Amino acid sequence: MIILQIEHPVPDFKQWKKAFDSDPLNRKQSGVRRYQVLHPIGNTNYVMVSLEFDTVQEAEQMQNALRKLWNQVEGKIMKDPKSRIFEAIESIALT
Repeated sequence: MIILQIEHPVPDFKQWKKAFDSDPLNRKQSGVRRYQVLHPIGNTNYVMVSLEFDTVQEAEQMQNALRKLWNQVEGKIMKDPKSRIFEAIESIALT
């Protein structure tokens, strides 16, 4: 599994979440299998998003599309975005 991890500060989480939920890049059609939205305990003004893909190519295409989108919205709903692509090596559920 390939994971595109994104993180950045947001001035207003509700406004950011509304924009995220509008799904301007069509996550499903772009190959996203699952995603998580996280923020540090006690700090809703910082978010981390993990998008899971089947291939590195899908993750790279999404990363490039996000960079274009960020140029349009940076400073309005988020700032200083960072992204990295990871390969999941192991995932074990301990029940």
